[in-house]
Amino acid sequence: MKKYLGLLLGGCLLAGCSMADFNGSRTGNDSQFLMEYTIFNTTDSQLLELKKGDKIHGEIEKKAGKLAVTIQQEGKEPILESRDMPSGSLNIEIEEDGAYRITVTGEKAKGSVSFTKE
Repeated sequence: MKKYLGLLLGGCLLAGCSMADFNGSRTGNDSQFLMEYTIFNTTDSQLLELKKGDKIHGEIEKKAGKLAVTIQQEGKEPILESRDMPSGSLNIEIEEDGAYRITVTGEKAKGSVSFTKE
């Protein structure tokens, strides 16, 4: 009976650990979106206020899992859309004033993302 209770308790603890959505830090405002995480199994987004000629500089460090990234203005085609973003950096020049939403979705992801207005 004790063995059975131990297995049941162990299974509950393992199930609880695998259900975590996010473990890390996040900072966001109208000019930056920064995240560093050891667990990322959810979606998060940030609105950046940008003017024509501004640039979005991105740095992605993917240590594990999948990371989807989309950048777009409400009701318009995305200016960036990736279902499995690789590690690296990117620069996107803004062609129209407005609010741009950066959406990041992780699936068993570990690493960091940084998007800043330049």
